[in-house]
Amino acid sequence: MNNFEHNRESWNELTALHTESSFYNVEAFKAGETSLNHIELEELGDVKGKRMLHLQCHFGMDTLSWAREGAEVVGLDISDASIQKATELSEELNIPANFVRSNVYDIEKVLDETFDIVYTSYGAINWLNDLDKWAKIINRYLKPGGVFYMVEFHPFIYTLNDDSEITDSYFKSAPLETIVEKSYTDKSEISNKNLKHIEWHHSLSEVLNSLISNGLKIEFMNEFPYQVYNCFPNLTELSEGKWVSEKHGTKIPHMYSIKARKLSGSK
Repeated sequence: MNNFEHNRESWNELTALHTESSFYNVEAFKAGETSLNHIELEELGDVKGKRMLHLQCHFGMDTLSWAREGAEVVGLDISDASIQKATELSEELNIPANFVRSNVYDIEKVLDETFDIVYTSYGAINWLNDLDKWAKIINRYLKPGGVFYMVEFHPFIYTLNDDSEITDSYFKSAPLETIVEKSYTDKSEISNKNLKHIEWHHSLSEVLNSLISNGLKIEFMNEFPYQVYNCFPNLTELSEGKWVSEKHGTKIPHMYSIKARKLSGSK
């Protein structure tokens, strides 16, 4: 089994736990609450009438939230269970959307169109081993002048251990393999004890250079001294929806965002 198949199996298992968790709060979403955070809403701005491709969409709540904002959306994810649940939510709530199951790197086998916006967020690129190939795909699916936007957990966070001490290299390149025992949402235990996660660490320079070298002009990169999710060890709530390290507070970066535009004529 290759690395991506391990991840597909584990995310199939996790999806069932996530849809029932208070972390995702599907019932509030069904009642009309957005799953998007203030950062992406403010930085990406008005999406009404725009065609959006959401890479690594999980079970579609953010994708459907963008549809509620007026975008025409396509969500893609490697997990069969996630895509099934996303499609069910779309139909149940009568929110038009198209969901496609595929590894990001195999997307051209299942999707042949272009978009005004390509979007990805929060815990996505750590599941990809080749950011140059990722950026080529982003370029391929953007219309000329189209926008790529991402918001992610800061790679510095992954240098810290559970005691908030720097123990891992910021520049590590080998894949990290872990046994999946619990969900990050509510610590629910996984029934299948043979599941594995394979992840890759990417520095900010790797992310930026992959985009720049593949025909995208960086319009901004922002760093944030807080998390919008309580999904890392030893966080404390600074204010509503803003979580920081108990040990380091706002002295360290917790997240970052990038907006880039496809240059006219780039291929």
